[in-house]
Amino acid sequence: MTSSETSSTDAASEPASDAVPRQRKAALAPAAAAPGYVLDEQVGFLMRRAQQRHIAIFQRIMGDDGPTPTQFAAMSKLSEGAEISQNQLGRMTAMDPATIKGVIARLEERGLVERRPDPDDQRRVRVRLTPRGLEAIPGLIEKARAITAATLSPLSREEAERLLGLLARLD
Repeated sequence: MTSSETSSTDAASEPASDAVPRQRKAALAPAAAAPGYVLDEQVGFLMRRAQQRHIAIFQRIMGDDGPTPTQFAAMSKLSEGAEISQNQLGRMTAMDPATIKGVIARLEERGLVERRPDPDDQRRVRVRLTPRGLEAIPGLIEKARAITAATLSPLSREEAERLLGLLARLD
């Protein structure tokens, strides 16, 4: 190690010198917590933690070869009926046009959906499940029910129903 490497390494591990002006040191000190604000009690924080738990359960149950949550949402909506426009599917699954386009492209690569131009409007893309996608739906729905049960398992049945009702009202 050269003397310049040694001195830079030593300087990095030593506490800041008194050469730093006092006011700058004070500015680096952590700000006092906002009075009465507890992050662990905030709705967004709690919802994100619940979402993280749900996604971990989803991935474990669906497995490495299973669909992602957004792919499953698209397939689930498509399983309800005939082919629909890609943009309509995005609205039904709360995905913006760029996101639903990518989701459908990946499902198409896996042979689970197919796209085709709308005969009435060539700018519109229509989407439907392929026979392979239709065949996969019952097993995916069974896994989705297990995911929901596992996600809600810390709650009583009444609490789970109340939570789902309250979340639906936030839409």
